[in-house]
Amino acid sequence: MRFITACGFALLTLLANSALVGAEPPPPLELVTGLHLVEGAAGDADSFHVTDGQRTLHLRLYLVDAPETSAADPTLARRVREQTRYFGLPTPADTLRFGRAAAERTRALLARPFTAHTAGTRGLGRSSEPRVYAFVTTADGEDLAEILVREGLARAYGVGRANPAGVPQEEQRAHLADLELAAGLARRGIWAASDPDKLAASRAEERRDAADLAAVSSAAQAPATTPSGDPITPAPVNLNTASLTELDTLPGIGPALAKRIVAARPLANVDALAGIPGIGPATLARLRPLVTAP
Repeated sequence: MRFITACGFALLTLLANSALVGAEPPPPLELVTGLHLVEGAAGDADSFHVTDGQRTLHLRLYLVDAPETSAADPTLARRVREQTRYFGLPTPADTLRFGRAAAERTRALLARPFTAHTAGTRGLGRSSEPRVYAFVTTADGEDLAEILVREGLARAYGVGRANPAGVPQEEQRAHLADLELAAGLARRGIWAASDPDKLAASRAEERRDAADLAAVSSAAQAPATTPSGDPITPAPVNLNTASLTELDTLPGIGPALAKRIVAARPLANVDALAGIPGIGPATLARLRPLVTAP
């Protein structure tokens, strides 16, 4: 059985609840069968290592988010705080407790061989190793993400795309939101500890904090200016001499495409990028004002 790896596909991140005008279509999903969880590997309910006995892959579920199991660094701590506020839980310790319970439930559901559909799309996150988004189906033929939300162990949240049956992500998102509402009304899983009177205020506090962080980020990314206030325009990146790191930072270009650009050198002009697999018209349009190939 052939395993799908991240390096075999263009690295396209589909942002949740957004439609990118002119974006290139996502790569097709491919089925991977006969999977098992990797013994002893760290993981959460929505992010775990799998193997077919020969290769391993770190999967991240589409469209759902389960509580973290650790707050060992500042990034994780912020995530736990946000999840605590979202679910209206009394303390971050409660969030971690439910995160561990959700992870145990995933391990139980995937105790028998299961399948996944993935296109090798890189997952967001802190991990230095690649995570790839996937739809995971249990040995009983059930969608893992749906089970977690239905049992109150995850929320409908995150990156999505059309599923293997062709159902659009908007419809899947709405269905999962309905399952989440039903779990909340039934006080299942995490929702059993949620404080309804605290939930609205907690979520409002999180929105204020998110807005403050966005304002700081926006100010930090504002174009540099001269002492007189005139904008400083950065020099275009030379496609024929730039390092892999410089190419990687260009919009729409990740490590794999950066290597393909280097392999295609020398490029006669910027339009030559169109001949590199994975660079479509939309990506080329974004790159055109930022690069040069003299």
